[in-house]
Amino acid sequence: MCVAVPGKIVSIKENYATVEIMGNQCEANITLVDAKIGDYVLMHAGCIIEVLKRDTAEDILALFAQMEEAANE
Repeated sequence: MCVAVPGKIVSIKENYATVEIMGNQCEANITLVDAKIGDYVLMHAGCIIEVLKRDTAEDILALFAQMEEAANE
């Protein structure tokens, strides 16, 4: 199963953005979307595939946190 995860862009250099996802930072190709620093985005397989509204990103992250909590019980 493949999962796209939401994160926040913290920097951009050429065609790559540094994205903070659940406390971790990773690089992602940004050429598929028009995004800027501070935007919440959906990342999959090293590419940013969609710009998200902040509340949508936070809702998805809350679901991930609930799944992690349930897995640790």
